[in-house]
Amino acid sequence: MKKDDCIFCKIANGEVPSKTLFEDEDFRVILDLGPAAKGHALILPKEHAKDIYELSQETASKVFVLAKKMAARMVEKLHCDGFNVVQNNGEIAGQTVAHFHIHLIPRYQDDGQAIHWIPGTPSQEELEAVRKLIVE
Repeated sequence: MKKDDCIFCKIANGEVPSKTLFEDEDFRVILDLGPAAKGHALILPKEHAKDIYELSQETASKVFVLAKKMAARMVEKLHCDGFNVVQNNGEIAGQTVAHFHIHLIPRYQDDGQAIHWIPGTPSQEELEAVRKLIVE
């Protein structure tokens, strides 16, 4: 279902113009208007889901197949040196539009971008406690 006040729903469904790279019955892939690097694109499902938690199982299985296909094509055509596939959920994680989407970011040597975190140093006991919380 489409959400009337969602800009990504409007773009995905062709109500707002975009630089479209790919479209099928489920998705539209567009160039990002504020790219992190040359070729930065977004995969937008045509059906609204706020984030990965609301995404249907069917859409989830299709979107990563599409991400793989698009990444391979972009690497071939753009001759980039690496590639990031990024998906954020929630404002604290960097999600700025409440419509599930995947960033496809070609990376180039010395492009000035950094997607990283500071690795923690948990003890084996801390790791085990977290493991138990998740699996039990």
